[in-house]
Amino acid sequence: MNAAEVIGYVAAVLTTVAFVPQAWQTWRTRDAAGVSLGKYALFCTGVALWLVYGLLLGAWPIILANAVTLVLALAILVMKLRFR
Repeated sequence: MNAAEVIGYVAAVLTTVAFVPQAWQTWRTRDAAGVSLGKYALFCTGVALWLVYGLLLGAWPIILANAVTLVLALAILVMKLRFR
């Protein structure tokens, strides 16, 4: 694994793990008042496109990070819609 791949994987882990506290907090409290519906709708669309891009390139750091991030962001989006 070269330095660029290591940087990619570290960046992927950090940016993906950053969504865990928001998802956990929203799930635990059942309160999504502070979550922006528009922001998460746009973000999920962008992450889905990054995932497709990663798949087209065969770039595993992009694929893995965006697959997990998409699941977490979609979970937050669903909770926003559900816990109104």
